[in-house]
Formats: sequence, C-alpha cells, structure tokens
Amino acid sequence: MKVFDAKHIKNIVLVGAHKSGKTTLAETMLFEAGLINRRGSVEGKNTISDYHEIEHERETSVFATPLHTEWRNYKINIIDTPGLDDFIGEITSSIRAADTIVMVLNAQHGVEIGTEIIWNYIDTYHKPTLFVVNQIDHMNANFEDSFKSIKELVGNNAVQIQFPIKLDGAQCIVDVLKMKCYKFGPEGGKPEKLAIPEEHKELADRLHNELVEKAAENDEELMELFFDKGTLNEDEMRQGIKVGMMNHELFPVFCMSALKDMGSGRLMGFIDNVAPSATDLKPEQTVEGDIVLNRKDAPASLFVFKTIHQPNLGQITFFKVKSGEVNQNDKLVNSRTGETETLNQLFIMDGKKREPVSKLVVGDIGATLKLKHTETNDTLNRGGSKMTIRPIQFPGPRTRKAVFAVNEREEEKLSDALKKMHSQDPTVEVKYSKELKQVILGCQGELHLATIAWTLKNTYGVEARFEKPKIAYRETIQRSASANYRHKKQSGGAGQFAEVHMKIEPWYEGMPEPQGFNIRGKEEVDLDWGGKLVFYNCIVGGVIDTRYLPSIKKGILEVMESGPLTGSYIRDVRVMVHDGKMHSVDSNDIAFKIAGAHAFKEAFLNAKPKLLEPVQELTVKVPEDMVGGVMTDLQSRRSIIQGIESEDHYQVLRCMTPAAELHGYSTNLRSLTQGKATFNAVFDSFKAVPQNIQETLVQKDE
Repeated sequence: MKVFDAKHIKNIVLVGAHKSGKTTLAETMLFEAGLINRRGSVEGKNTISDYHEIEHERETSVFATPLHTEWRNYKINIIDTPGLDDFIGEITSSIRAADTIVMVLNAQHGVEIGTEIIWNYIDTYHKPTLFVVNQIDHMNANFEDSFKSIKELVGNNAVQIQFPIKLDGAQCIVDVLKMKCYKFGPEGGKPEKLAIPEEHKELADRLHNELVEKAAENDEELMELFFDKGTLNEDEMRQGIKVGMMNHELFPVFCMSALKDMGSGRLMGFIDNVAPSATDLKPEQTVEGDIVLNRKDAPASLFVFKTIHQPNLGQITFFKVKSGEVNQNDKLVNSRTGETETLNQLFIMDGKKREPVSKLVVGDIGATLKLKHTETNDTLNRGGSKMTIRPIQFPGPRTRKAVFAVNEREEEKLSDALKKMHSQDPTVEVKYSKELKQVILGCQGELHLATIAWTLKNTYGVEARFEKPKIAYRETIQRSASANYRHKKQSGGAGQFAEVHMKIEPWYEGMPEPQGFNIRGKEEVDLDWGGKLVFYNCIVGGVIDTRYLPSIKKGILEVMESGPLTGSYIRDVRVMVHDGKMHSVDSNDIAFKIAGAHAFKEAFLNAKPKLLEPVQELTVKVPEDMVGGVMTDLQSRRSIIQGIESEDHYQVLRCMTPAAELHGYSTNLRSLTQGKATFNAVFDSFKAVPQNIQETLVQKDE
C-alpha cells in the first residue's frame, strides 16, 4: 500500500445524532473514491463499517469503526461512530483520535439533543469542526432551519459553504466558495457544473462575501489583503478557513445527500484541501509537561485510542502515530507499565478487513494485534522516550446494576468477559463491592446494558442476570449512651475474663473534647468507608491494662463493619472506655475484644441509631417545555431542587437525590422527554434516611 506523508493524511470522525446518515456517508465516500464497487446499506446489513452481528440485528451503529479512503493523492482516515449517547465512549475516543470533526445533521431535524451532547465533547477538545446537513433531498428537509439550529449551537462563526436548490426538478447544490452550481441526476454521482442561476445569484454573492470576511478575520495578512483588494481569491479563502477551523472559531457548513451520492466528492475535496492534518495542529502537551513533536524525524510515539476483543483474533489495538514513524517488528515501551511491546503486524483497518502495511508515519491511524500489556489510553514509545499522551476522559456511568451469571459455575467466565468489555469500552465499569457483596456493573443506559447482555451471551457464551444493586447505607448515632459488658468463660484450665465500660457519642468535626473523663490517650481512625472512629483511653487506676485497649478497639471496629440495623458500615462515633475489670490469669486479648464488641453494640442500640443513605448531586438538562414533568418526577424521587438555570432552549436543574431513588432514572427520563434530556449524577454525601423508610429497611433486614 502507498505510504502517504503527514501533510497528505487527513483524519476525520463522523459524528451526529441517531439516524443522521453517518454510516451511509462513510460508505458513499469509499464508493466515490473507487475503493468499493457497490455501496452497501444499513438496511441491507452490508456496509463496511457496521459489520458486527449486533449492528446487523439492530440496524444501527454500536461500535466506532475505523476506515480509510483515498482522494486525489490524499489519504482520508474515517471513523464512523454510533449516534446514541449510550455509546458515548465510542464517540469520545474517536473524537480524541481525529483531527477534524464532521458533524452530520439530518435535514429534517437539524441540531438534536444527540448533536448537543456530542458538541460538548468536541468543544472540550477544541477540535476543528465542519457541519454537513444530510438528506437534503428528503421531502421534509429544511436546510434553512437546520442552519439556524447550527448557529444557535455554535454562534455566528457557523458559515455556509453551500446551500441546496431545485433546478428543473433536479437536486442542485450551490457552492459559495467555488461560486458554482452542481446539478445532480436522479441517482446522484458526478454532477453537472453550472453557473449559479440568476434567481439565486444575490444570495450566493451575499454568502460568498460573508465567507470572505470570515476567512479574512482569522489571519492578519489575509485581513490586510482583504482591505487592499476588497476580496480574497479561492486559495486565500481556503487558507483563512483552515486557520479559523484550527482556532475553533470558524465552522463551515455543507449540504448533501449521502444516500444519493450528492455532494460527497465536494466534501472530500474540501477535507483534502482545507481540513487540517495532524501536523498542522498546535502540538499537544504530554502528562509530563513536554511538547509532542509531531514530526517524522522525532522518536516514534503511539497513542492507543481504542481496543477491541474478537474471539477469532484476540485483542486488536487501534492507535494514532503521534510522532516519528513506526515499522513492522518495532519494539516500543509502554509508558504506563514499562513493558516492551513488539509490533509484529501493522494494519490499516476497513471495518473487519485488515490491510497489512510495512510502516505508518506521524499523523496516521493503524492497528496491531495481540499486544500483551497495553490498553486504551496507553502511550507506546521508542526506547528512551518517557512521553505519556494525555488520556481520554471517559464519562462515568449513569446506570448501575448488580450482575450475576445465571449459571453460578460460570462466574469466573463472566468476570473474564466483563474485563474484556471494560477494556473495549472504558465506560463499562465493573467493580466488586466488598460491602454489598455484589459485582456492580456501571454503564450509560438501558440500551448500553442490553448491548452488554447480548455480547455476553452471543460473543462470550455466558448468560447474565441483572438486578437492582443494593444501596451502600451507613449507620450512626444521634445521642450518647453508655453500656458495659462482662465476658466470662471457664472451660477447664485458664479461662477468659474481661469487663469493659464505655460511653459513646456522635462525632463531628471540631466538637469539644468529652467532659467528665480523665483522658489518658486519644486515637482517631479514618475509616475506609468514610467517617471516623475517635477512641479515648479514659482508664483510671489501671483497672484495665493499657495493652488490652487495642483489642477493645479491634472489637469495636469489627462491629462497625456490620452495623446492627442493616449490616451496613458504622461511621462518625467516638468512644470513651472509662472503666472495667481484668483477671491476672484469665484475661487476654480475645476476651477484651469480645467484651469491647458487645459493649459497643449494646451502647449503639441505645444511642438512637440512625440510617444514612448516599445522596447524589443530580444535574438534568431538559428542554424548556418539558421541565414540569421532569420536576414532578424528581420530587416523587425525594429530590431537593437546589437551583434552575437557563441555557439556550434548555433548563438545567440541579438537585440532591437519594441514590436509592435513581434506579431506572435513565430509562424514565428518556421516556418523559423523548430522549431530549440528559443527566449526570455524582456522589455528594450521606444524609439521614426518613424514619418511615428506615423502619421498612430495618424490618426487611431482620
């Protein structure tokens, strides 16, 4: 295969809302360039990018798929992504790897909630972006409204390169950069180039002048030229547009019909001539604070942006060459693990098809097989280099489930499969909770969960059961209480004897020292599960030897690991051990540990014990006309609204909601708002459970 230099490699990612036509566009770009002889379709289950069985079954993209095409001596690497935010991990990693984002919009709907979600990630990375209004030939298409919605999203820096018209019943596209009209036949393909019709000339001239001004704004030399000449030629306009895109301050807007192959060639020409390559962009900074030298003569460095596991192939690692060049059989060092990996094979991937290559240069995207110590977000360097590329920030889970193997003998098989799924999609979180004694699976929503279940069963051969996870409650006390316990056991020979007297109180930061005790020692224990145990030695007269106090504390901590109300962890208690008895022969550590545990448990039950529940800080972004229903639902979930802010046509609700009430919220919110609302939840604190709910939980646990 031909090796392209960095300037002639363009990396784009196709992103956009569900059903905007990204997969069809990718297929059309490969067809237009002659890399495939016939175009597949999503409905026909024969596109290059949607090749997984689950994608055929659901007729929608589930995975991000790297492809490539060649157009006029340029190589265009394409990543086709899913449109549903349940698969945001696939979208995020692809945005990170690309140099130019192609945001595809359905001309019937314009900017949708899915578009906005993805735009937030693009904006975070400050990536050059162009918009494509697709399906302009649809009877319900509305390019004008679509363009308005783009301006509402990105502001006045959205600039039209094209607009659609009809001419003698034929679909045409007027291009105001080239000032030409492209007329397409009923089946699309190569257009007829015409002069712009007189009835559209005034609009085309106005848009052309706007484009000239926008292009000039981004470069001082071009601005001077513009003032001198009053205009810019096409090459000068391209230069200004490119600079504006790289500054994330200019967003070109195209129109097309990917299904009918109308406008795809012009889009590919713009990507070749204007969209920046990896070496055009501002060098990025490494974790260590160094600059990534995106040059061919620099030491080789790769960044892994995607990993997939296939039963017949094993692990496939997708990477972008960030500096230098790599050759087959190169040995590179993983900056995270320190392990050396050998690139036994190098590939260009087009869906499931692998095309071997001997080397890849800076800016290119490729893949290799069977790396042993490398995962997504890792950096591989030529020996001696210590560079670590900044990792992709994946969103946290929005839905959590306890997961079990239906067949208990397959628990290990399930565990191995879930590890591979996390490796493939870092938004799939898998953790074993020692506290809850459950494996907790975190994901992005019900559709994401259904995909995980399907993959477990059909790819890894293990059927899983998903349940509502237990809630990690905490127990504490509301008042002081005293108790004592004597442990006495005689079974021939030396026995066991210990007597412990203690007082317990609620603990809070900054509280005064206990009164009425002769404090001889104090120890603060930061508990693994949050909160504290503050342990005081208040023994007077040596009634309990100091050497037994650690055993008393150990007994208390054992009770705190499984509280008497629901078996939850206990937190924020202080204990004053102030009296007791011991025996010169029968007293030992075990006896004092038992006595300490029993005394603490009795005192705890007498101290008005209280159950605490985890509370999430919940942020919901919802269209203005749907706020009422969402707020009613939140209040039914015991939410306390903290504030409401306006953001464009949306309202952002911030509230505190108990974690126990968020089960199924993702599905419910999607149903309430037709998928137009989004939410994010992060742990805030533990708060007291209402008394009626506490009674129910305690009775349930008995």
